Amino acid sequence: MPVSVYTKRQQWLALLLIILVTFCAAAIGSIGSLNAPQFYRELSLPTWAPPGWLFGPVWTLLYSMMAFAAWLVWRTAALGNTSRALQLYALQLGLNALWSWLFFAWYLGAAAFLEIILLWLAIITTMRSFYLHSRLACWLLLPYLLWVSFATLLTFSIWQRNPQLL
Repeated sequence: MPVSVYTKRQQWLALLLIILVTFCAAAIGSIGSLNAPQFYRELSLPTWAPPGWLFGPVWTLLYSMMAFAAWLVWRTAALGNTSRALQLYALQLGLNALWSWLFFAWYLGAAAFLEIILLWLAIITTMRSFYLHSRLACWLLLPYLLWVSFATLLTFSIWQRNPQLL
Protein backbone atom coordinates (compact mmCIF):
# COMPACT_ATOMS: atom_id res chain seq x y z
CA MET A 1 0.00 0.00 0.00
CA PRO A 2 1.54 3.38 -0.95
CA VAL A 3 2.26 6.18 1.49
CA SER A 4 -0.21 8.40 -0.37
CA VAL A 5 -3.22 6.74 1.28
CA TYR A 6 -3.53 9.96 3.28
CA THR A 7 -5.19 12.95 1.71
CA LYS A 8 -3.24 16.19 1.42
CA ARG A 9 -5.46 17.64 4.13
CA GLN A 10 -4.73 14.74 6.50
CA GLN A 11 -1.03 15.10 5.86
CA TRP A 12 -1.04 18.85 6.54
CA LEU A 13 -3.13 18.42 9.69
CA ALA A 14 -0.81 15.67 10.93
CA LEU A 15 2.23 17.84 10.25
CA LEU A 16 0.68 20.74 12.15
CA LEU A 17 -0.24 18.46 15.06
CA ILE A 18 3.26 16.99 15.25
CA ILE A 19 4.79 20.47 15.12
CA LEU A 20 2.40 21.59 17.87
CA VAL A 21 3.23 18.62 20.11
CA THR A 22 6.96 19.02 19.48
CA PHE A 23 6.98 22.72 20.25
CA CYS A 24 4.74 22.21 23.30
CA ALA A 25 7.51 20.00 24.68
CA ALA A 26 9.98 22.75 23.81
CA ALA A 27 7.79 25.30 25.61
CA ILE A 28 7.58 23.13 28.73
CA GLY A 29 11.36 22.89 28.74
CA SER A 30 11.74 26.61 28.15
CA ILE A 31 9.51 27.40 31.13
CA GLY A 32 11.99 25.46 33.23
CA SER A 33 14.75 27.55 31.65
CA LEU A 34 13.33 31.01 32.33
CA ASN A 35 16.31 31.90 34.51
CA ALA A 36 18.81 30.20 32.17
CA PRO A 37 20.38 33.36 30.68
CA GLN A 38 21.24 34.80 34.10
CA PHE A 39 22.18 31.44 35.63
CA TYR A 40 24.39 30.51 32.66
CA ARG A 41 26.35 33.77 33.11
CA GLU A 42 26.93 32.96 36.81
CA LEU A 43 28.37 29.51 36.11
CA SER A 44 32.01 28.63 35.76
CA LEU A 45 32.04 27.41 32.15
CA PRO A 46 34.67 25.50 30.20
CA THR A 47 36.42 27.49 27.48
CA TRP A 48 34.59 25.46 24.82
CA ALA A 49 31.11 26.34 26.12
CA PRO A 50 29.01 28.13 23.49
CA PRO A 51 27.59 31.59 24.19
CA GLY A 52 24.15 31.54 25.76
CA TRP A 53 22.48 33.24 22.78
CA LEU A 54 23.29 30.25 20.56
CA PHE A 55 21.01 27.79 22.34
CA GLY A 56 17.68 29.28 21.19
CA PRO A 57 18.40 29.24 17.45
CA VAL A 58 20.00 25.78 17.60
CA TRP A 59 17.09 24.29 19.50
CA THR A 60 14.54 25.90 17.18
CA LEU A 61 16.22 24.31 14.18
CA LEU A 62 16.57 20.95 15.92
CA TYR A 63 12.93 20.86 17.07
CA SER A 64 11.83 21.70 13.53
CA MET A 65 13.89 18.85 12.10
CA MET A 66 12.60 16.49 14.80
CA ALA A 67 8.98 17.33 14.01
CA PHE A 68 9.51 16.84 10.29
CA ALA A 69 11.21 13.48 10.97
CA ALA A 70 8.28 12.32 13.13
CA TRP A 71 5.86 13.38 10.39
CA LEU A 72 7.81 11.37 7.82
CA VAL A 73 7.47 8.32 10.06
CA TRP A 74 3.76 8.97 10.64
CA ARG A 75 3.22 9.08 6.86
CA THR A 76 4.54 5.52 6.55
CA ALA A 77 1.82 4.08 8.80
CA ALA A 78 0.19 2.52 5.74
CA LEU A 79 3.37 0.48 5.24
CA GLY A 80 3.65 -0.74 8.84
CA ASN A 81 2.86 0.06 12.44
CA THR A 82 4.51 3.32 13.49
CA SER A 83 3.12 3.49 17.02
CA ARG A 84 6.32 2.25 18.70
CA ALA A 85 8.47 4.72 16.78
CA LEU A 86 6.17 7.61 17.64
CA GLN A 87 5.96 6.52 21.29
CA LEU A 88 9.76 6.58 21.44
CA TYR A 89 9.65 10.03 19.87
CA ALA A 90 7.25 11.20 22.59
CA LEU A 91 9.46 9.68 25.29
CA GLN A 92 12.56 11.50 24.12
CA LEU A 93 10.55 14.75 23.87
CA GLY A 94 9.54 14.35 27.50
CA LEU A 95 13.10 13.62 28.58
CA ASN A 96 14.30 16.63 26.63
CA ALA A 97 11.85 18.93 28.42
CA LEU A 98 12.69 17.42 31.81
CA TRP A 99 16.41 18.20 31.48
CA SER A 100 15.80 21.97 31.55
CA TRP A 101 13.83 21.67 34.77
CA LEU A 102 16.46 19.50 36.43
CA PHE A 103 19.34 21.78 35.48
CA PHE A 104 17.95 25.32 35.38
CA ALA A 105 14.90 25.25 37.66
CA TRP A 106 15.85 22.70 40.31
CA TYR A 107 19.69 23.02 40.12
CA LEU A 108 20.20 19.26 40.21
CA GLY A 109 23.45 18.79 38.31
CA ALA A 110 23.89 15.08 38.99
CA ALA A 111 20.28 14.29 38.12
CA ALA A 112 20.51 16.42 34.96
CA PHE A 113 23.65 14.54 33.91
CA LEU A 114 22.07 11.12 34.49
CA GLU A 115 18.89 12.22 32.76
CA ILE A 116 20.71 13.52 29.67
CA ILE A 117 22.38 10.13 29.33
CA LEU A 118 18.89 8.59 29.30
CA LEU A 119 17.86 11.19 26.73
CA TRP A 120 20.86 10.28 24.57
CA LEU A 121 19.91 6.59 24.73
CA ALA A 122 16.28 7.45 23.91
CA ILE A 123 17.40 9.43 20.85
CA ILE A 124 19.52 6.50 19.63
CA THR A 125 16.57 4.14 20.12
CA THR A 126 14.23 6.55 18.35
CA MET A 127 16.63 6.88 15.44
CA ARG A 128 16.86 3.10 15.08
CA SER A 129 13.08 2.84 15.14
CA PHE A 130 12.67 5.70 12.67
CA TYR A 131 15.18 4.04 10.33
CA LEU A 132 12.79 1.11 9.91
CA HIS A 133 10.17 3.50 8.52
CA SER A 134 12.16 6.28 6.87
CA ARG A 135 15.90 6.58 6.47
CA LEU A 136 15.54 10.32 5.98
CA ALA A 137 13.65 10.61 9.28
CA CYS A 138 16.47 8.78 11.02
CA TRP A 139 19.15 11.03 9.54
CA LEU A 140 17.17 14.17 10.35
CA LEU A 141 17.70 13.26 14.02
CA LEU A 142 21.48 13.03 13.66
CA PRO A 143 22.16 16.75 14.32
CA TYR A 144 19.96 16.43 17.43
CA LEU A 145 21.97 13.44 18.62
CA LEU A 146 25.23 15.31 18.01
CA TRP A 147 23.99 18.39 19.87
CA VAL A 148 22.79 16.31 22.82
CA SER A 149 26.14 14.49 22.82
CA PHE A 150 27.85 17.87 23.12
CA ALA A 151 25.30 18.96 25.74
CA THR A 152 26.04 15.80 27.75
CA LEU A 153 29.72 16.70 27.94
CA LEU A 154 28.84 20.31 28.74
CA THR A 155 26.41 19.26 31.47
CA PHE A 156 29.03 17.06 33.11
CA SER A 157 31.69 19.74 32.91
CA ILE A 158 29.46 22.50 34.30
CA TRP A 159 28.19 20.24 37.08
CA GLN A 160 31.75 19.36 38.09
CA ARG A 161 32.95 22.98 37.91
CA ASN A 162 30.03 24.36 39.96
CA PRO A 163 29.40 22.10 42.97
CA GLN A 164 28.20 25.09 45.01
CA LEU A 165 25.41 25.82 42.52
CA LEU A 166 24.51 22.39 41.18
